[in-house]
Amino acid sequence: MKNTLLLVLALIKISVYSQNITVIDAITRQPVAGVAVYSKNPEVSLVTNLKGRASLLAFTGADSIFFQHVSYESKVVPYAQLKSLSYIIELTESTITLDEVVVAANRWEEQQIEIPYRVTKINMREAGFQNPQTSADLLGTGGSVYVQKSQLAGGSPMLRGFATNRVLLVIDGVRMNNAIFRLGNLQNVISLDAGSLESAEVLFGPGAVIYGSDAIGGVMDFHTFRPLLSTDGKPQITGNVSGRLSTASHEKTGHIDLNIGTKKWAFATSLTYADYDDLRTGSHGNDYFLRPVYQDRINNRDTIIVNDDPQRQIKTGYNHVYLMQKMLFKPNDAWIVDYSFHYSATSDAPRYDRLYLDNNADGILDNAVWYYGPQKWMMNRLGITNTKSNTLFDQLKIVTALQNYQESRHDRKFNNLRMRNQTENVDAGSLNIDADKKINNKATIYYGTELVFNRVHSAANRVNIETNEVSATNTRYPDGSAWQAYGLYGNAKYKINEALLLNIGIRYSYYIVSADFDTAMFDFPFTHAANNNGSLNGSIGMVYRPTDKWQLYLNASTGFHAPNIDDIGKVFDSEPGSVVVPNADLKPEYAWNVEIGTSKVIGHRLKFDLTAYYTYLDNALARRDFQYEGKDSIIYDGVMSRIQAIQNITRAWVWGLQAGIDLHIGHGLELISILNYQKGKEQDEVSLVDYPLRHAAPLFGNTHLTYKRRSFKFDLYAIYNGRMDFEDLALSERQDDAPYAKDENGNPFVPGWYTLNFKTAWYVNKFLALNAGIENIADHLYRPYASGISAPGRNIIFAFKARF
Repeated sequence: MKNTLLLVLALIKISVYSQNITVIDAITRQPVAGVAVYSKNPEVSLVTNLKGRASLLAFTGADSIFFQHVSYESKVVPYAQLKSLSYIIELTESTITLDEVVVAANRWEEQQIEIPYRVTKINMREAGFQNPQTSADLLGTGGSVYVQKSQLAGGSPMLRGFATNRVLLVIDGVRMNNAIFRLGNLQNVISLDAGSLESAEVLFGPGAVIYGSDAIGGVMDFHTFRPLLSTDGKPQITGNVSGRLSTASHEKTGHIDLNIGTKKWAFATSLTYADYDDLRTGSHGNDYFLRPVYQDRINNRDTIIVNDDPQRQIKTGYNHVYLMQKMLFKPNDAWIVDYSFHYSATSDAPRYDRLYLDNNADGILDNAVWYYGPQKWMMNRLGITNTKSNTLFDQLKIVTALQNYQESRHDRKFNNLRMRNQTENVDAGSLNIDADKKINNKATIYYGTELVFNRVHSAANRVNIETNEVSATNTRYPDGSAWQAYGLYGNAKYKINEALLLNIGIRYSYYIVSADFDTAMFDFPFTHAANNNGSLNGSIGMVYRPTDKWQLYLNASTGFHAPNIDDIGKVFDSEPGSVVVPNADLKPEYAWNVEIGTSKVIGHRLKFDLTAYYTYLDNALARRDFQYEGKDSIIYDGVMSRIQAIQNITRAWVWGLQAGIDLHIGHGLELISILNYQKGKEQDEVSLVDYPLRHAAPLFGNTHLTYKRRSFKFDLYAIYNGRMDFEDLALSERQDDAPYAKDENGNPFVPGWYTLNFKTAWYVNKFLALNAGIENIADHLYRPYASGISAPGRNIIFAFKARF
């Protein structure tokens, strides 16, 4: 009787599973959710759930079943073959296509082939395979974004010759740029957890119509993974556990995420912790990039110590923790309410490029201590989406957010007992309302509004490290200062015919800056500064599609950067011997941009794209020598320093080319290559001589040769960077030349470099993936352009990811 019962239960189990089909990735063996499963006779359509499953009951009697997903090649399977396939359908990832869906262009999902400018979507499956340490490294893996690093705990993206507060960070529809984003290099992108991202896109060129201030060089649009509802009404729990070890910095990273989904409610949690020791650089290259000596305090004395391992960049290590909690409620088909909480915090992070300064060339390092305190970022975000079409909109999205940023700087000169501490705290509130409306089969409009408010709190003191005596010093920013921005925009897409598409948009923005200056520590010539102004921006673009596999586009657009608190009110030592003072008399920077490009798929094996662009920046802001109360130099922090200020220089411009090719050779082999070339100039307002633009990176790119076979993937690739001679460097880089190697004339320059790298993955089953790799196989010693820290030497990586 017992054996009979077990047999019956087994037959029932087989019967139940035979009525379901499972769709998986052909390489990773992971289930694919969101696959459209349909037949034409009978007319049935379903979508796979979180486990990649769909019921077969409704397909009884069908001749064939179709499987379609935007990221995979479509597949048709005869119903009669399903049993021989064990009811498992394998889909192959599609890269040779122009049908990718992007969000960055208008804040709503659109086909990339309908967008008249370059948008790069970072492949998150490829990112998982490459195992980037931070979100800055994630941007770098795409091959189109140049990343500068002043220290290991950093990463400042450069887009088309622009960076920092001339490019925009957006996370889940919320602008991350705040009132103290500076012209100098920024590290805020590492506050985003690369392990919690669902998608990442880079919009190149001005995006002011949709995003407002700062979107001159482009927009980096990140989306963290969404809580997933159950698709079959039953509670579903899924999650991932991953870990990574790497040798160059003795990295130890662990990650866990969990999703609980019911019919109407879903919850998602993510936690990541990463720990890095001092970074070890390469052994073959210019010895200037080594760390021959370092400083420490021994027996209450600052001491210079000979480094017995110069490849070890002492005082670069740090750790980082990320936490994300999300909740989603879908009461009916028309409404979605979602809430998310984000928290990111680093430990103290040494400012490495200030720790090896020896401006007197006497063997005594300038600074005994220089580090950033914990960089903390917190965001509470609430989103409401309505998809019930009416007269005003087809979709409406309201996003409001409260963010808090905390950062600090701590430095002490060598043999000086007084430690300077500067602490910044920024509260940022924002509201975005975005809508779209399809007018008819030819016209769709997008419109919305944005409100942003920032309050900056700044404090500073000096502490005697022996007596603990505390004394006052000037703050970095005027405490209590405020920055506000308001914007209205409209964008329209009009299909002239099947081949020709017109995009046109307009936005008006108004900003208000207010700051009160304390003259107790610094004798400012004013006690209050206000800067209010507006900016009208627009874009117009045409897309021509001769076929569904060929796109040509032309676009003209404008962008702007509204002066913020950092531009107007900062006092700081920008480089040894220089001090930057406030300048309230600033105008918005205004950019004019034109670009032309094409993308084409040839057959089923080749895809190429090419974009050419030119951007002209008027009233460009730059740090230049300045007169303060008739003086060109003052004593600051005990050092005679020449006075500088942020000013509207005459003009700046940049032009360049971006190109890519993707070739499916066959038998699992694929060749992918990306190349970027840009040249930038800015005009000196006194001599009217044109000098290189600071954030115009050298020629750079990467080339990958990959091989994919069932459950395995291999990638042999090169990353390369062109040379920059002294004449190619911006004036600021020639003056602050400590990070650069010196040529035969003693002038700074950037040597060209390349690395060879290898990665592999074994997808053991749908639950487990194992990764390994070697970066910089030849152990080259190099330092990327504008970076203050040398790149990792030979780096061996081991990683795993387990799904449950």
